[in-house]
Formats: sequence, C-alpha cells, structure tokens
Amino acid sequence: MPKNIRSSDFRVPPGEKFKLKKWPTLIDPVYASKQDYEERLRQHADELSERQQLLYAFDRYAVLLIFQAMDTAGKDGVIRHVMSGVDPQGCQVFSFKHPSAAELDHDFLWRTAQCLPERGRIGIFNRSYYEEVLIVRVHPEILQGERLPGNQDAGGKIWKERYRSIVDMEQHLHRNGTRIVKFYLHLSQEEQRKRLLARIDDPRKHWKFSMVDMQERNHWKQYMQAYEACLGATSTKNAPWYVVPADDKENARLLISRIVLDTLKDLKMRYPKADARTRREMQDIRRQLVAQAPVDR
Repeated sequence: MPKNIRSSDFRVPPGEKFKLKKWPTLIDPVYASKQDYEERLRQHADELSERQQLLYAFDRYAVLLIFQAMDTAGKDGVIRHVMSGVDPQGCQVFSFKHPSAAELDHDFLWRTAQCLPERGRIGIFNRSYYEEVLIVRVHPEILQGERLPGNQDAGGKIWKERYRSIVDMEQHLHRNGTRIVKFYLHLSQEEQRKRLLARIDDPRKHWKFSMVDMQERNHWKQYMQAYEACLGATSTKNAPWYVVPADDKENARLLISRIVLDTLKDLKMRYPKADARTRREMQDIRRQLVAQAPVDR
C-alpha cells in the first residue's frame, strides 16, 4: 500500500550541515497505480483551488513557491500539473533566464523583487535569485559581468554575504505576510542521462534538447557542492527548503502538491464576514431581486 505523505520528511532542517548524498532521488511510490496517481493529483488540484480562493478572499498572505533543479528534473511539469486547478488570475509564474544589461546594473535581488506576488496570490519562480549562488558559483566568470565594487572573486566571502542577503530578504517578506516555500527537485545523474537520451531519441522532444544541458552536466559535481552549501545556509524555519526525490516524476508532483496544501492549511485563513451595514444592504438588494422575478402567465 502507498505510504502517507509527510511534508516534514523532505524538509531541510535549519542550521545543520547539509549533504545531498543522504537524501534519496527515488523513494517508494505514494500512489498504487497510474489511475490512483491521477485521482490523487486531481483531488489535490481541487483542494488547492479551494485554498487559493480562500487565500484571495482573506487577502492577508501571499505565497511564493521557488523551484530549483538540474536540467530535465521536471520543474515545468510540476508547475503545469500541480497548479492545474488554480485560477490563473490568482497565480503568476516567472522564469528567470540570463539577466539583461539593465538587470546586471542592479543588485542581484532586484529583478526578482519586481515579480513578488501580491497579497492574496500565489507566485511561482521557475529558477530564482538562487541562481546567483548556484550557476554563478559554478561559473565564476559570470560574476565579472556584474561589475561589483572592489575585488570580487568566487571565494567564500561573497557567497556568505549573498546567503545573508537572501535570508534577510526572506525574513522581511515573511514578516510582511509572504510565505515562502522552496523546492529542490533532487535528480540522479543516471536519471538525467536517460532523460537527455529520450529527448534525442524522440523527434517530438527535440525542441526540449539544448547543448547547454550537456555542457552543464559536465559540471555535475560542482553543482552538487553549490546546492549543498546553498540549501544548508538558506533553509530556515520561515522559508524552508524541501528536497523532493525527482527520479519518479509522478511521485514528485504528489509530494509537492501535498507540501503546498499543508503550507496553505497552516495559514489559518477564513472568509471575511460582512458587517451589519453591508448585510442590511445585501438584504435590501435581495428583496429587489426577488421582486423582479417574472410572473407566470
């Protein structure tokens, strides 16, 4: 039988030294069959739709979901399937690629700050400001293009300073009502190899293939080290990281949807109650509408 999903099983404890090799990329399925998976995902989507409506009506919180992963880990599929039941007006998705010249002329948090969700809405970052301590750490030459003052290099100090900036910013957002949940889709190197081959072998998937993916694969060890340092330094009580086993795409989607639902449930939201004056006005309008009912002839 499938086991129950517990969000805490995938949460990175704050303040601990983090080692990715201790976290699995594949676990026993939480679904019994393909049909069971589809039913569970549909149920999660329906519940998420209800919670999103409540989030919008309550209008006190915003939710920011951040997705980071190696190429082919399934971020796009997770976002598409998990958020399938959410009203598009209450959800915004942003993907962050190489920064523009204007973005490089600002601090590294500037471009994502402009895309933060409003109260009552869910924001999704497909990659994020965390790229500045991941890809930039693996490719320190990118740092030179940011034209920072002083003698900047890829050595320890700048990364510690950026971790501190990130944590301070996320704490600030939390104090002001934004709940941040961060997902690292933990893919094995072997599974990535299979998925890249599938993109090459299937003409329908050729559009997904990029030579850059293969180039970045050659830096796998460096990326794992960057992720370990990042997740260990920036997983906090109020803005946790979740390491989601990603070798099974269906499993990953169910795990993530459960974690998002648990986050929304913890907000203790309620629908606003109308005051006495508004209730009287509504009753007056109701009487008018009832009086306008057509008379049967």
